[in-house]
Parts: sequence; C-alpha cells; structure tokens
Amino acid sequence: MKIKWKQLAVCVAIPLAVGGLSAFLTKDAMESFPQLDQPPLSPPMWLFPVVWTVLYVLMGIGSYLVLNSQGRRGVGKGKALCVYALQLAFNFLWTIFFFNCGWYLFAFVWLVALWGLILWTFLLFRQRSHPAGWTLVPYLAWVAFAGYLNFGIYLLNK
Repeated sequence: MKIKWKQLAVCVAIPLAVGGLSAFLTKDAMESFPQLDQPPLSPPMWLFPVVWTVLYVLMGIGSYLVLNSQGRRGVGKGKALCVYALQLAFNFLWTIFFFNCGWYLFAFVWLVALWGLILWTFLLFRQRSHPAGWTLVPYLAWVAFAGYLNFGIYLLNK
C-alpha cells in the first residue's frame, strides 16, 4: 500500500486537534490537579501530555489504515470510523467533566463507557485492518489505568 501522506497527516491531525482543544479548555482547571490527593502509582504531571500525544498519533494512524483498508468481509469502514469519532468525542468530554467540572465519580462512569467504546473501536478496526486494531491497544491500557487514577481521586477527595 502506497502511503497517502496528506491523508495520513489529516488523520493524525484530527485526534491531535481534539486533544489540543481539550488541553486548552482545561488548562486553568489542571493547575489545581496537583493539589488533589493522588492514588498510589500516579505518574508525574509531565508524563500525561507525552502519553496522550503518542496515543493520539496512534489513533490517527489507525484511522488512516481503516480509511485505506480494502474491502474485507465484516464491518464497513464507515461504521468503524463513526464509532471511532464517537469514542473521540467521549474522550474530549471526559476531560471537561473531570478537570473543569470536578465531577470525579461521573467522570469515572463516563470513562468506563469510553473504555467500552475504545474496545468496540478496536474490534471494528481489527476487522478492517489488523494493524489498525493494534494501534488502539496502548490506548485501551492507558484508559484502564486512567480509570484507576480517576476512581482513586474520587475516593481520596470526596
């Protein structure tokens, strides 16, 4: 498969833009985050933007692979990309609920739903392109870890 560089750039730019907008909208609320009681294994603050940048790039690569996948049996690429867009919207809103609103328990429940949507996206992507599916595995793992952190923050800061 010949790489379509402009299309790849757009596919990677979309989740990076969503993440960037999310970070911009929550930047003031994130300043108080270090003052919260943190659960064990909480990483340093500098690690979050690094990990999210890598995850957004991987998401974009996965969406590019699905977009350019050939007609395999199973799910259509339109459905896979719609579920991908839905999970990206859930990802965006989680940040607002957690940081701006401080709704830690609601954000945890939302994050569980997000994890389910990521899993669904993984399954749909994998049906279209195995490599596309595997680009979402680190995202699934990180959001599971984020769930632990989110619930821990809820419990420690009630």
